Amino acid sequence: MDERTALAVTAVRAVETADPERATWTDADRAWASRAAAEVVGAEASPQAFVARRATLALERLRERGHPVARLAHAWRWRPWVGGAVVGAAFVAGAAADALGGARVVDILYSPALPLVVWNLAVYALLAAGFVARYGEPSAPGPLRRAIAWLAGAVRGAGGPGREDPAGRALAAFARNWSARATPLYAARAARILHLAAAALALGVIGGLYVRGVALEFRATWESTFLDAPTVRAIAAAAYAPGAWLLGAAVPDAAHVAAIRAPDSENAAPWLHLMAATLAAVVVVPRLLLALATALVERYRAAHLREDLTDAYFARMLRGFHQGAAAVHVVAYSYALPPAAAVVLQSMLARALGGNVTVSVAPPVGYGDEDALSATAATGRDAPWIAVFNATATPEREAHGRLLAALRTRAATLIAVVDESAQNARWPGDAARRDARRALWRETAAEHGVVPVFVDLAQPDLAAADAALDAALDAAAA
Repeated sequence: MDERTALAVTAVRAVETADPERATWTDADRAWASRAAAEVVGAEASPQAFVARRATLALERLRERGHPVARLAHAWRWRPWVGGAVVGAAFVAGAAADALGGARVVDILYSPALPLVVWNLAVYALLAAGFVARYGEPSAPGPLRRAIAWLAGAVRGAGGPGREDPAGRALAAFARNWSARATPLYAARAARILHLAAAALALGVIGGLYVRGVALEFRATWESTFLDAPTVRAIAAAAYAPGAWLLGAAVPDAAHVAAIRAPDSENAAPWLHLMAATLAAVVVVPRLLLALATALVERYRAAHLREDLTDAYFARMLRGFHQGAAAVHVVAYSYALPPAAAVVLQSMLARALGGNVTVSVAPPVGYGDEDALSATAATGRDAPWIAVFNATATPEREAHGRLLAALRTRAATLIAVVDESAQNARWPGDAARRDARRALWRETAAEHGVVPVFVDLAQPDLAAADAALDAALDAAAA
């Protein structure tokens, strides 16, 4: 998954998971995104293609509505011109560095080249030490990762406690998840830009010296309170050795160096050539090679931001894509399903099966009439069946178990939903009674290979109910 697609997927996931009340992004919106994406990519498309197209379509609609997560995702998109501007600014700074001083004297001990050489050698040493130190071990968070984590925290805390609304939670989730996913990519990108900027800075210094040298005469000299000519010559020989090797020339001897000690001087052209060649050998070429290496890493990471499509969030989304429009049959046993509870159940099924769901509710089956369902069940053999029970009833093998057995032999997928609304209304807060009753229902359902889903259809915990229904569907499909 490429960077832009992964950004969209992370943003949409943050919106959908942080808004269980469906206040800003409704079930109808989610169903539309899935249906539209399936129509665009076609039935033969890969799950990755479907997920990517769905995220792109959903994020565009969220942006049209002014959702803050969509705005943040758009702001976080990488603009290549930013890197170009940084590199260009570095070149201009290098070219202007010598001109700003206004001097036409080049000190061979403190030339424009030596600070850059020392700095870059120190950077190479730190890079090598860091590579050796973390070789084979997880790296500790670096400055970039800490900065992104700080940004995520700033976004999470933006607006203070007042942002504990769906949009605020989505912003926090998006910032947290994207910073965790994108930090390696951003680290490679920052390294590439910094390497190119260092090379551009050195090229700017070289270009500035040569351009000014065409119209002006630079003089080379040196002065020191503590150093003598042999020592200065030794320093110069070590500092400009890469340039001398590259040019095939030798650094002037100690007598020559002594002859240009201030106030004496000489034409600086030979020294400028040594400085330029040294910068090219020590800064420009290595930095360009490092930039190339990090660019390859960046390109790979930008194109391979992986997503675990077996995660419950994606598994729920992909059920509808793989199976198409789902027809689900619901039957309640010895229990009249209230209309409001039926709406809640239909919403749960729509989310679990990818949004494109048609739910038909069969007439309730009375106690002792389990066999009367046989003809009805046969008509919907390929569709999932949902058997709804009242938690206040004690499960019996000869009654509730018999109904499950009848459905189990006729339905491809069978889920038992145990409605705890009446039980919670009659015995509120009685956790011991609830747990004991759940254990009985699990035992009865397990005898028929069914995983029960416990939910209060009057006041549902949507996140817990969705997770339980996902688990039950996965178990039924196994």
